Amino acid sequence: MRNARELRRSAPRPEGEAGYTLTEMLVVIGIIGLIAAVLTPGLIGHMARAKAKTAQLQLDTVAAGVEMFEADVHRYPTAEEGLAALVKEPPGADGWTGPYLRDRKMMNDPWGRPLTYTVDAASHTFTVKSLGADGKPGGSGVDRDLQAPAAAQ
Repeated sequence: MRNARELRRSAPRPEGEAGYTLTEMLVVIGIIGLIAAVLTPGLIGHMARAKAKTAQLQLDTVAAGVEMFEADVHRYPTAEEGLAALVKEPPGADGWTGPYLRDRKMMNDPWGRPLTYTVDAASHTFTVKSLGADGKPGGSGVDRDLQAPAAAQ
């Protein structure tokens, strides 16, 4: 008399109950893994470049907010007020009609670090910067520093 294991092994499968073997499943999983290994670095590179482009657009938006603040208040936000003056009216800002930015999230770059704002009242100029993906001065590619273009005097 055959035992149950031999019966299972030798019994033909009825039509419609055919399945995949473990070897076939492992081959498919291996192929999917290879495809993922080839595509992932390219996708990560695209995501990093997209963040850098987003950061540049964000810097342009914040710089436009600073310019609107200046048009209303007749001065740029001071270094002490910083970019927060674009969201909440600072004391002594007569003519403020903001907010000039939707929310405080705009004051951080896509990597979660605060934007750098500097103002030179003597020359009536300002800069809004992000240190890029690495968060360090300098760099190249997605690590390069980003800055809003200087406004025309």
